[in-house]
Amino acid sequence: MNRHLLLLTICQGLFLTNNVAFMAMNGLVGLALAPQAWMATLPVMAYVVGGALSTGFVARTQRRFGRHISFQIGLAVAFVSALTCAAAALMHAFWLLCGATLVAGYYNANATLYRFAAAELAAPAWREKAVSLVMAGGLIGAVVGPNLASATRQWLDAPFAGAYVALAAVAVLAMVLMQFIRFPAPPSGMESHGGRPLSEIARQPAFIVAAMAGALGYGVMNLLMAATPLAMQVCSFPFEDVAWVLEWHVIGMFAPGFFTGHLIRRFGPVPVMSVGLLLNLGCIAVALSGVDLHRFLVALFLLGMGWNFLFTGSTTLSLSAYTAQERDRAQGALNFCIFATLAVTSLASGVLVTTRGWQWLNLGSLLPVLLTGAGLLWLVRVQRLTPKAA
Repeated sequence: MNRHLLLLTICQGLFLTNNVAFMAMNGLVGLALAPQAWMATLPVMAYVVGGALSTGFVARTQRRFGRHISFQIGLAVAFVSALTCAAAALMHAFWLLCGATLVAGYYNANATLYRFAAAELAAPAWREKAVSLVMAGGLIGAVVGPNLASATRQWLDAPFAGAYVALAAVAVLAMVLMQFIRFPAPPSGMESHGGRPLSEIARQPAFIVAAMAGALGYGVMNLLMAATPLAMQVCSFPFEDVAWVLEWHVIGMFAPGFFTGHLIRRFGPVPVMSVGLLLNLGCIAVALSGVDLHRFLVALFLLGMGWNFLFTGSTTLSLSAYTAQERDRAQGALNFCIFATLAVTSLASGVLVTTRGWQWLNLGSLLPVLLTGAGLLWLVRVQRLTPKAA
């Protein structure tokens, strides 16, 4: 752990503070402002659609300006979009809220590259641990995000408007910290345009499974997490209970970061990702068993842990599929797969939980879990038959 990696870890925590607060608030604010109840999670969907639409632009800014300037641009967007969300809440303007969260998606697409930047701040032999340690920085968001939303939601006249203003202050703090991080210089000139075309990179089994596991693992987590505040409100739980459940969910997402890097170095990414699948199945089983507070808590905690094992493992697996010259286009493609999946699950989350209910939502999440398991089995088979190609 060096100073730059430590500061990036804190920035990751502040990024997750934004994300967790957004997930806790946007569906509830959307439900209060939306013309129809099924549209409640459109602001959540807009956030990830904005991320999907921004992946190509983010890749170009990363390639042209480098990590540091590109990350600062993302934080500036976070600041402006958070203040616009506050204005939308005060004005009771649902479509302005959706537009602001769409713009905020640029920050989302930008900051999800922190995990890749972490690998560049450490020696090659320690990149797995660097990735997992920066991911562990999300514990800051686990604690601060829900409590910040709860403590500041009544600051201004409209519910949660004050919380959006607080997130603008979080973005400013992250900009200050980012100023002290020095990233390795990006490939210049011809080197930045070298390497294989994306179509060739994307045909590798390791890349295919890394993209699929990362996207579907994130999608399942988002499907259930985005619906939880709405489901708990239907079950008459106060927002303080919602914040508590989300806090432990995000602790589950990032606390394993202190040891998943070690597990990946010892056993490899595929076994670690397989454990993530089992944890997801455990989450679904608990969620289907009842809707009391402790079942919500346990299910979301297991969901968070499953996401960490899958996402950290898939990120590490993807590092073997491209070179430094291919970095921006490969990472952009990986993030596009994630955000496209998140966009679908964000809309599906609100529609399913408000029309079909919590149980059907959990049953539907079994399909992507099983598809991910099939992908891992295929990769293991390919690795056994053609180790070098895999």
